[in-house]
Amino acid sequence: MKILGIEHLGIAVKDLAQDSPFWKHILNIEHRSKEVVEDQGVITDIYDTGKGKIELLESTNIESPIAKFMENRGAGIHHVCFEVESITDAIKELKELGVHVLSDEPSVGAEGYKVVFIHPKSTGGVLVELAEKP
Repeated sequence: MKILGIEHLGIAVKDLAQDSPFWKHILNIEHRSKEVVEDQGVITDIYDTGKGKIELLESTNIESPIAKFMENRGAGIHHVCFEVESITDAIKELKELGVHVLSDEPSVGAEGYKVVFIHPKSTGGVLVELAEKP
């Protein structure tokens, strides 16, 4: 598996309207996009530093992974995402090494990336996302 770099940090927030101005206006980070990812029950609000992105995550429903995270831990860093050359190769390699990957196939995440998550029990407590550019 080839890691190309840190793609983004995912940050769970309660309210994008309240929390995004810090990133957009105070830090003056370029706003890249905002979209709803239906199958993950989340609205993403993405800011590009030029050397990695910040992805603010607001839940769209009480059953989403972000809603559950917020209920248990509150707002804050949800995951770190690494860009990989091949998501399929990464999943195969990780499974062969006994790493707990949360799905056998990638799903489509924000910005059309193919993504998969690695369970925090396999990473020392951090939810890790791997992403391949479309």
